[in-house]
Amino acid sequence: MSVPTVAADRSICAPLPVLGRDVTVPLVTGGEAGYAALDYAASAPALQRVWDDIAAYAPYYGSVHRGAGYLSQLSTDLFENSRRTVADFLGCRPEGDQVVFTRSTTDSLNLLAAVLPAGCEVFVFETEHHASLLPWRDARVTYLDAPRTPAQAIETLERALAGRDPYGPALVCVTGASNVTGELWPVRELAAAAHAHGARIVLDAAQLAPHHPVDIAELDVDWIAFSGHKLYAPFGSGVLAGRADWLRDAEPYLAGGGASRQVARRADGGVDVEWHTTAARHEAGSPNVIGVYAIASACQALTEAGFEGLVAREEALIAEVRAGLAEVPEVRVLSLFGDDAPRVGVISFVVEGWNSSHFAAALSAEYGIGVRDGLFCAHPLVRTLLGSDAQDPGECGAPEGEPGERSLNAIRVSFGAGTPEEHVRRFVRAVRELVRDGAQWKYRTEGGRCVPDRGTAQL
Repeated sequence: MSVPTVAADRSICAPLPVLGRDVTVPLVTGGEAGYAALDYAASAPALQRVWDDIAAYAPYYGSVHRGAGYLSQLSTDLFENSRRTVADFLGCRPEGDQVVFTRSTTDSLNLLAAVLPAGCEVFVFETEHHASLLPWRDARVTYLDAPRTPAQAIETLERALAGRDPYGPALVCVTGASNVTGELWPVRELAAAAHAHGARIVLDAAQLAPHHPVDIAELDVDWIAFSGHKLYAPFGSGVLAGRADWLRDAEPYLAGGGASRQVARRADGGVDVEWHTTAARHEAGSPNVIGVYAIASACQALTEAGFEGLVAREEALIAEVRAGLAEVPEVRVLSLFGDDAPRVGVISFVVEGWNSSHFAAALSAEYGIGVRDGLFCAHPLVRTLLGSDAQDPGECGAPEGEPGERSLNAIRVSFGAGTPEEHVRRFVRAVRELVRDGAQWKYRTEGGRCVPDRGTAQL
């Protein structure tokens, strides 16, 4: 298999500087190693640019929308300018779209669930992350089976929508890139199918936006949700962007200061409230201006770096990792759409004869490599891919079993714009050595996780 290398292609950019790139961690076998952060799909490290922008602003921090002083006015301008930056990054339509700041993708989709019109039907594939699978508790939900090709995804959705009430409101929720397999979904085609049947569509772009340009108008989706902590801005903020009408017509997601324009007592002792019709309607309370500015800074940094070079570089890293794993017969990479499907830098796999928690613990303790093991907050999808009817192992992502037992979970390696080539090469080498030679240390289960047994000698 021919694998492109970063050095061989001048169109591929260098990794973007991120915090933690010089961090070293201790190894149980002695000494230290530079930490290889390969868990970007959970939380990506902050871009150095984001950190520098936040540090420069920090002395000028003040209340937003609430003060006449200079720092308050500066912070308010920063907050609203950040909203415009995010709108530009997402290609929001100048007429009718709003950018609402939330805490995360999960919060964004729960906000959208809270503003659904009465009687709204929701259609969601079982392959979704729990953030987009679970918020629709007050709607009529149709869960769609996992498709095995992009074409089958479109056919499945069209078939489900054809049987719905054509006069009632409906919403389709779909991921842009799987947080388990990294595979890209046919968003534009699914949006066309939704609109053809009178439904709206929301795109969970948590795993897509950090890796590819996302344009709400080009994709023709109604809303986009994503998180700052996936987008190199881990300061507890998220975005819901898109059509304003359902947001404007619903009761505020949270009631409180900032969401209200006027509040007055009535003669009967009650209270009359006039709510904002702008994004502020769903942003009650003092906003997370640091988190919002971090997202805007990350959007600018990625735009200036150029997605063409970032995508080309990531595709080279994906090819290198997949080629390396393919050389280890005991490794099975999980996939819905097959080896040729386009994807982002998210790869999940299992290793024959290994408990996934044991394998991930050994990567960390013996090689200084951070990955994730478990069900990745996408339990139905991972169980479908594993072909397992195993019982829920408990808390999201928690492993089960002792070292060496058959894995009921998977291992996920994920990377992005800040990943050095050396990190993915060390990962591939470590997988090969662990499968061939076994772990160098003994491990035990503690609190549901495999951890090095500090009380035993080296094997």
